[in-house]
Amino acid sequence: MARLGEIPGRLYRGEVSINFVGRQRMWYAISGAILLISVIALLTRGLHYSVEFKGGSVFQFPSNSSTNQGAISRVVSEAGGGSSTVQQISAAGHSQWSVQTQSLLPSVSEKVTNALESAFHVQNGMSVQFVGPTWGSQITSKAVEALIIFLIVIVIYLSIAFEWKMAIAAFVALLHDIVITTGVYALAGFQVSPATVIGLLTILGYSLYDTVVVFDKVRENTAGLTTSQRSTYSEAANLALNQTLVRSINTSLTALIPVASILFIGGALLSAGTLNDLSLVLFIGMMSGTYSSICIATPVLAGLKEREPQHKDLVKRIRQREAGGRAAAKRASAGAGQGVLAATASAATEGSSGTGFAARRSASGPVVSGPVVSGSVVSGSVVSRPAASGPVDSEDAAPADDELTAADDEVTVPATPGATTPSRRPADGTRPTIRQQPRRGGSAQRRPGPKKKRR
Repeated sequence: MARLGEIPGRLYRGEVSINFVGRQRMWYAISGAILLISVIALLTRGLHYSVEFKGGSVFQFPSNSSTNQGAISRVVSEAGGGSSTVQQISAAGHSQWSVQTQSLLPSVSEKVTNALESAFHVQNGMSVQFVGPTWGSQITSKAVEALIIFLIVIVIYLSIAFEWKMAIAAFVALLHDIVITTGVYALAGFQVSPATVIGLLTILGYSLYDTVVVFDKVRENTAGLTTSQRSTYSEAANLALNQTLVRSINTSLTALIPVASILFIGGALLSAGTLNDLSLVLFIGMMSGTYSSICIATPVLAGLKEREPQHKDLVKRIRQREAGGRAAAKRASAGAGQGVLAATASAATEGSSGTGFAARRSASGPVVSGPVVSGSVVSGSVVSRPAASGPVDSEDAAPADDELTAADDEVTVPATPGATTPSRRPADGTRPTIRQQPRRGGSAQRRPGPKKKRR
């Protein structure tokens, strides 16, 4: 849960990002498929208008256990009422049947009423309403006029408050929501009533509100963008989407939960007609509006802005800068690799030089290890005599004074008298390690040997 709580902050700071604008082709493909299905449903099936729009007669009477929709439609048709739409409405704990027919003459309407009363034993409670086609056509024209005025005012307001390209993007998102909502009604066969029109205008305002919030953040992120050259317009717009994403989701869920409660509890369990019509269009429209404000409006805006010359130049400069940075990183990586190879080759050379020096030492003669008694310099060489085993006199235990100061360094002695003395340093210039014998103390044993002549 702690990690989930960190997601909003990371989205706002740009540490975690969902590329909505970069995937605009995918969103356009999804919306295009939904819009195509909606248009086909509208052209083939059409909308199922209520009696308030097309006019007609409405018969309402209490329901009982022996009544069903098929029987009611058959009785109305036999009485001369023609095709009818039968619905069961529950209100205040009472269940009623509502039968809608086309406009009927008074004599035909009375005949249908008598047939329903006799067939289903209705004693009291039969109500008949007549809605003229003139009133229905007025409702239709007023609804269309309200929708057109709403769209015009919205475009003008957004052009003044923001810019005309933002107004176009918001207008596209609104048309997207209208077509999808009406297409779902046509595809599912839901009835369009005056409550449906009210709900449609409501969800358009909701979708527009969410779009305006996102656009305000986009304007804030893109201020001075061409001067600072910190990112492209699409990248700044995508950052604004991620910064407002959690807010949009929370707002949508907060609005959808009560609407869903009205739809599924009030509509399914109580069969409330007007309440069901209003909640249904709100539920569909809010989901479509949330989707369009995130995945349609902002990508459309970014596409329009990226066509401007200054933003084209900005994209070109940023891409060149990024390409130069990648090339520098590749050169640095290649240089580091060459440095590692050179260090490896140098280490190999030093190792081979040390091996050659040791080989030259072994070729020049054996080196006698152990304590050295004295050394005589003969033709530039130091000759060491090994110690002999056996008892040593106490007089001989004390070393000579000149022998205590003799340096017992170990050097290479030529194998033959005519051989030249090899150089103390190898060919690569490094100083070889010369093992030096420790000084002998007074108590050290001396090997017996001939006495050294004193000059």
